[in-house]
Amino acid sequence: MKEQYRGYTIKIEEDANPMNPREEWDNIGTMVCSHGRYTLGDKDHGYDFSDYDGWSEVKQAILRDCPDAIILPIYMYDHGGITINTSGFSCQWDSGQVGFIFLSLYEARKEYSWKKITKKRRAQLESYLQGEVETYDHFLTGNVHGYEVIAPNGEEIDSCSGFFGDNEESGLMEDAESQIDYEVSEARKEHYEKLKAWIKNKVDLFYRAPMSVLGAC
Repeated sequence: MKEQYRGYTIKIEEDANPMNPREEWDNIGTMVCSHGRYTLGDKDHGYDFSDYDGWSEVKQAILRDCPDAIILPIYMYDHGGITINTSGFSCQWDSGQVGFIFLSLYEARKEYSWKKITKKRRAQLESYLQGEVETYDHFLTGNVHGYEVIAPNGEEIDSCSGFFGDNEESGLMEDAESQIDYEVSEARKEHYEKLKAWIKNKVDLFYRAPMSVLGAC
């Protein structure tokens, strides 16, 4: 996929080796998952699923350890690839619950230096947990991208990867365009300095390179 911006090309491709957000990021939630064919969620969550008979018992165990926890279920749909969410899927044959994501309110108060958890703050924490599940889903579905910025002369001037989700919402396009804005700004400064030198030295107009040649239009 290619996008054009100010004469530059933004080449967008799937990130072939994205970071696993459950292993390489700091998360506020603990993701407890179990599946016969897939290794999902956090590795060191501290729960041995052989000790429990069903997800209700897992939830009870979590609440014994964290009585004030916010707990959201995690469901998976498996059909030519896997995807997860916290609301469930309509297909009962290829989907089902695979775990929970939870957060202790005690830990949340320490993390954010809150004395109380208001309704608004609880909703905020739930949205954070939802966001962690969505980010992990982007990882599982391969919805992680990177970009290369190509100058008008064909030279690669910048690249970056690790953007999870939609190219606009993930900040990929904003990041790429800001890099182009910087390149254009620097090219203009350089051109103006050359222009002042040409004028000072009375260089004929025929020999003065126009700005478009610099790829800064």
